[in-house]
Amino acid sequence: MENKWNGKNALWMLVYLVLYLVGTAITCFMGAIHPIMFVCYQIIAGVLLSGIVIKAFDRVKAPGVAAALALGGILMFFLIGDASAWHCVPFLVIGIVAEAVRAVSKYNWTGDVISTAVMSFSTFGFYGQIWFNRDFTYTEAIEEMPAGYADTLMSCSPAWALPVVVILGIAASVLIVNLTARIFKLRA
Repeated sequence: MENKWNGKNALWMLVYLVLYLVGTAITCFMGAIHPIMFVCYQIIAGVLLSGIVIKAFDRVKAPGVAAALALGGILMFFLIGDASAWHCVPFLVIGIVAEAVRAVSKYNWTGDVISTAVMSFSTFGFYGQIWFNRDFTYTEAIEEMPAGYADTLMSCSPAWALPVVVILGIAASVLIVNLTARIFKLRA
């Protein structure tokens, strides 16, 4: 809508930030329902977060939107006492990558769609550990989840599942972006 920051856009960004953080939290809580939901975080995030992010990107065509969302996520982790490299670094990386893509694309629709898919990786620190920090994930699941959860989680997350989940998550994100564009008549 606008290619600059102003007070009205800053207030809208605060709304989008809250929605983005709530969507991220819901995505994370879904893992408690069943281990397969934990494995599918990226797909769930693509569905829950992409509409919010594309609306934020459409609202402000200026630098800082992705960074604001990412920094809000990092701040959330500090506020809830869960700030660790596994949680904060993915937010930092997605914010930088999304900002770079938007800048290189001069804030056009294609760049916003790609950046939205990037921003859907907000939960990577949670579910990435299934494949990259497997022993820790197993131990944590035994301590924090009901009996049998950890074993089911490990059996539902073979190495080949990571690229499948990532690809399906990106596809879900693009689908939701297009649905959001149609519903809200965003520029496409």
